[in-house]
Amino acid sequence: MFSTADALVSTGLAKLGYQYVNIDDCWAEIARDDKGNLVAKNSTFPSGIKALADYVHSKGLKLGIYSDAGYFTCSKKMPGSLGHEEQDAKTFASWGIDYLKYDNCNNDGSKPTVRYPIMTRALMKTARPIFFSLCEWGDLHPALWGAKMGNSWRTTNDISDTWDR
Repeated sequence: MFSTADALVSTGLAKLGYQYVNIDDCWAEIARDDKGNLVAKNSTFPSGIKALADYVHSKGLKLGIYSDAGYFTCSKKMPGSLGHEEQDAKTFASWGIDYLKYDNCNNDGSKPTVRYPIMTRALMKTARPIFFSLCEWGDLHPALWGAKMGNSWRTTNDISDTWDR
């Protein structure tokens, strides 16, 4: 991730407006700590996410992270934020996160219009401006409700190569 930030600057992409270095799924340990906090994989982020965010910010860039509006992320192994929204939002803010991609896997069956506003409110309480990307797979026509809850939203499910099907 450090080299990605370096590359955005050295290639001139940052000057063209590319500003986010985003971490996707599988960045966290399988278990939360004894206080219920998400923990970055030590093998991947030995200095922690805060140190990475500080480095990315020193380059004039922003750091994004991934979580899920379910009990587990799409990996089915890492913890999601369902039931931990305020705690996780505070954690992300304390790390200096600037962007949150919030997926839709392994949830409790409630509609995204019920689950996503909980994280919206939690992020707003932190007072840190965190761009909130709703990754709800286009469920329930997010163009009708997404702008009330986030900064961006998906319009479809995952796109795959289905040419020959």
